[in-house]
This record gives sequence, C-alpha cells and structure tokens, in this order.
Amino acid sequence: MKNIIFILLFVVLNGATCEKEHEVIRSFCYWKTDLNFDKQDDSLIKDLKMQHLYVRFFDVDWNPYAKEPLPVATIHDIRLNASNPEITPGIFITNEVVLQSDNKQLDSLASRIAKRIQQIGVQINEAKASKTAEEIAYPKDYYKQKNYKSINYDSVRSIELAKLKVDFKEILIDCDWTEKSQKNYFYLLKQIKKEIPTAKLAATIRLWQYKYAEKAGTPPVDKGLLMCYNLTKPDDFKTKNSIGTSDELAKYITHDKYKLKLDIALPLYSWAVVFRGNQFKGILSDYDELRNDTIKAKKLSDSKYVLQDDVLVGQTYLRNGDEIRIEKISEAELEKMISIVKSKIKIDHETKVTFFSFDKKYINDYGTQNISDYYSSF
Repeated sequence: MKNIIFILLFVVLNGATCEKEHEVIRSFCYWKTDLNFDKQDDSLIKDLKMQHLYVRFFDVDWNPYAKEPLPVATIHDIRLNASNPEITPGIFITNEVVLQSDNKQLDSLASRIAKRIQQIGVQINEAKASKTAEEIAYPKDYYKQKNYKSINYDSVRSIELAKLKVDFKEILIDCDWTEKSQKNYFYLLKQIKKEIPTAKLAATIRLWQYKYAEKAGTPPVDKGLLMCYNLTKPDDFKTKNSIGTSDELAKYITHDKYKLKLDIALPLYSWAVVFRGNQFKGILSDYDELRNDTIKAKKLSDSKYVLQDDVLVGQTYLRNGDEIRIEKISEAELEKMISIVKSKIKIDHETKVTFFSFDKKYINDYGTQNISDYYSSF
C-alpha cells in the first residue's frame, strides 16, 4: 500500500514538474504607430497573464531621392498604464534597403538604429516614471483623504526616472530577405549586434526561409521568430485564406533541423479582402458593420459577400457588385496549426509564443479564455 501511494505521489509531482517546465512565455505583437495602453488594455494583459510584447519601434525604408536607407513611421504618443510586460523593440526593414545599400551605408544604418532604439527607450522610461509619479502624487480619491499631504509630482517623477535605465534584453529585426539580399542583410545584422552588444538579437523567419534554410541561409542572430501566417498573397482571387490554413502551414514546416532556437508567432487577426471584377482593390480591417448589413451585403458563403449598393467603409469607397472575402483563422484551424508547429519545433519554458496582433477587437473576438488555452496547448 505504501509503495502504491509513493508511486502515485511521484507521478503527480513529476507531472506537475513537467507541466511547469513546458509553460511558454506568453507574448503578443504590438504593431501600431503609438504605444498607448488604456485601462481595457491593462485588463486584457492581466487576464491573459501576458509577460512579453514585441513592439514595433520604427521602420526603415529606402529613400530614392536621398539614395539611402532612412527610418520612417517611428512610434509616438507613448503612454503607459499599470501593465508592465517586458518589451522587445521591433524594427521592420524593407528588402529594398538591404538590396540597395552598400557596406558603408549599412554601417551607418546600424549605428542609427541603435541610437533610435535608445531614444525611444528613454521615452518609454519617461512614460513609466510619469505614471508612477502620478500614482504617488495623486492617489485614487486623494482629494477625499483628510490627512493627505501634497507631494510634488515633478520631484517624484525625477526620482523615478533616475531609477530607470534603457536596458532591452532583446532586439527583433524584421525583414523578408531574399537570396539576392542575404549577404547584405546578414552583414547588417552583424553590425547591429556590434552596436548593441548587451542585448540578444533576434530575426523574423518567414516560412519559406525555414523550409529552404540551405537556400535562404541562417541569419547570424541569437534567436529566430517563426512567422506562421501570411502564407499566400491576399490579392489572389482564388486564395481561400491568405492569412493561413493548417494545410498550407504543413507544407512549410517539414523538418526539425533549423539551426536557430525559435520562438513562434501565430495569427490572431482578421480582415476583409475586396475584389472588383476579380481584381484586387484593397483590404479592410474594420468590416463588421458591412458584414452585418443584410441589405447592402449579400452573403454568398461563410466567408464571401457581394455588395448590393455603393458604400463608404471608413475612407474606402466600395461599389455595388464588389466581392468581399472575410479572412480569419478559425479556432479549430488554429489548434491544428499549433499541433503542426509542436510536431517539428522544440518548445520549452524559454519559448515565446506570440500572437499577432495586440488589439482589443481581435482579442475580444477570440476571447481571453480561448487565447489562454492556446498558450496552454504548447
């Protein structure tokens, strides 16, 4: 009897240990032009037990007039609330930048990328210090407290700011490099690493780069972020779902020999693709009102609608007869995609599982419990 109890206790404890060892880091991508968290955002972060965010800091594009790479679309309006997940800066670099630049320009670009990351880091720290000072100087219902003594906000802010340092553990570089641009891109990554030696360097890995690793090359970074979405082009009228399907994903994740440790990025968004006479006309991110209007939009199938009238959706003018294809990954498809990833890629307690993107609309659409279950599936 004692032996049976001992065995059962061992199984229970060992099972609990294994479960803890494989609990992944819960992460999201925040790919907007501002960093402005409100109370609802904070609540979602808390409900999801989110630990990490990839935040797009800026893009780098090729300027044909200056004939050099220049940072564009830098994040602004940085305001933080109570939530404080770890932030990894994300920098998107167009393939044209690495195709057109010479080594001297890439050296300069690496230096400018490092400086701009530092500058934005300072702004984030200022936002954190401001929030802390606000909470200390003006606590909730402070004006109702009889014995409350006023505290100088600016002094508290200065003290809190002095405690903070710009110290990102990791930097993410996002570029869909090609065989032709590989040499220049890998050179740029090495230069960025030299400029920011204290941080780990990560790079996004597209699925074709994963499948054909020998042809694409393995970037000289510490980690990769495997992008398990945007598998086909949305402008193809015959495409079923350009965001992704489990069948398409399985065609790419065919081996377990990739040389980098990989984090995983999965889709958690939707959009509507517009066609006019089978010709691609654009993408709508906000389409719910249109889809729910049974007078102006006739339902052809679960994912396709045809307009019955001319309509204005946001700033986009659509015509009678335009066809709308709704693209979203179903819960069942997402679960299949997770199984495919797990079958080939090593997942452990250091793996970041990231959903794109952090947006109240998408998170509420899928539900925080379902998303938590997706994390737990790993």
